[in-house]
Amino acid sequence: MSVSSKDLPVVVIGAGPVGLAAAAHLAERGLRFVVLESGPGVAAAIDEWRHVKLFSPWRYDIDGAARRLLEQTSWIEPNLDDLPTGGDLIDAYLAPLAKTPQLADRIQYGAQVIAVTRVGFDRVRTAGREDAPFLVRLADGEELLAAAVIDAAGTWRRPNVLGGSGIPARGETELADAVSAALPDVFGRDRERFAGRRTAVVGAGHSAATTLLELGELAETEPGTEVLWVVRGEDQARTYGGGDADELPARGALGARLKKLVQSGRVELVSSFRIEAITRTTDGRAELAAGDRRVVVDTIVNSTGFRPDHDMVGELRLDLDPILGSTRQLAPLIDPNQHSCGTVPPHGVDELQHPESGYYAVGAKAYGRAPTFLLATGYEQARSVVAALAGDWEAARDVQLNLPETGVCSSNLAFGGSSDEAGGCCGPAPEAVTISAPAGRGLATGISGGLLTVVESKPTTQSGCCG
Repeated sequence: MSVSSKDLPVVVIGAGPVGLAAAAHLAERGLRFVVLESGPGVAAAIDEWRHVKLFSPWRYDIDGAARRLLEQTSWIEPNLDDLPTGGDLIDAYLAPLAKTPQLADRIQYGAQVIAVTRVGFDRVRTAGREDAPFLVRLADGEELLAAAVIDAAGTWRRPNVLGGSGIPARGETELADAVSAALPDVFGRDRERFAGRRTAVVGAGHSAATTLLELGELAETEPGTEVLWVVRGEDQARTYGGGDADELPARGALGARLKKLVQSGRVELVSSFRIEAITRTTDGRAELAAGDRRVVVDTIVNSTGFRPDHDMVGELRLDLDPILGSTRQLAPLIDPNQHSCGTVPPHGVDELQHPESGYYAVGAKAYGRAPTFLLATGYEQARSVVAALAGDWEAARDVQLNLPETGVCSSNLAFGGSSDEAGGCCGPAPEAVTISAPAGRGLATGISGGLLTVVESKPTTQSGCCG
């Protein structure tokens, strides 16, 4: 007996902030849905960096539909001007949201999606394709049918490689045990890995800067702790910011602290170093090679950013930008060579559509390799997509964003580096700017000559990126 897609739920992949926002909007619209989370609890990826403070204050980190569900409970809203840690985001927002009556019984944990396709259709077959339900297969063999799929799986599980040419360096795979993920808990669970040891942090974004500052502080109390900062570019102006003259005081303070560490010698800067090979030394350490240059360390922290995993949807018909891996229509709106996280124009279901009707990637995965993602942007993507699934195309195309406009997220390419090295994180931002436009239209963004210029921005205590 055939199954009509109209009788099936929408499957949301991922119970992180954007996945749960999509679920909240689906609940408000009265649509059937199920959320599949690979981890043991909500936002399992964020839980791995729960010690890290976000660059966005709470006002940008709470989705509207999610807030409305929470307000029906005893939930107490955090101070909207405070900066939450990853742990705060889970404990004070996402965990209570997942327990609301509208969501609690719709989330499956330990449900790792390994494939999404159409029932009876591979990528080649066309006739009748749009009428066939989606087939979602889990790692344990369970299969679910779906009317539509909202893929909010994120990119955390797929870090960029260390190799300087976009592919793994020779030996990188074999020495995986010597590589730490981005944003390690230097003062907590990972302390023993770094204390009294020699570490190379690879990458030039704010996540790299955060780790370097923590390692520099650790070195003050743990003798023998050595810190190297390995980057592909020559000029670290983007990471340092403007110091005391920076129009964004908090960003300037972050950059100034790091610059001071480098100048003092407590952090050794190794620039113009494009990693070609990683080998094991006779004493068990890791040796990084770039031409004739060598760096020997105990541990490598990969802070080079992330990329999307499209393997599990390989049998769907996707129209991906060949550079970023986002949808082709979205790519020029989020291009890190031209945009910061705060100058990305409004976009929604129209820019997120693939030839495979009913499949949408939202959140960080929607951005592919672009490090210009904001939680607020992901929330608006989810709202727009769910409105379209509900048949409310007027609401779906009424896309509005309230973003903290900033030049912090502009690509390293402007300074001779690599966008991969940006690591997908941004610094504090000036006053928020509300922008709106029908989906499919771009806006003027203050880009000139490939470099971002911020116009009429006023510093505030609010921060703005990479929720």
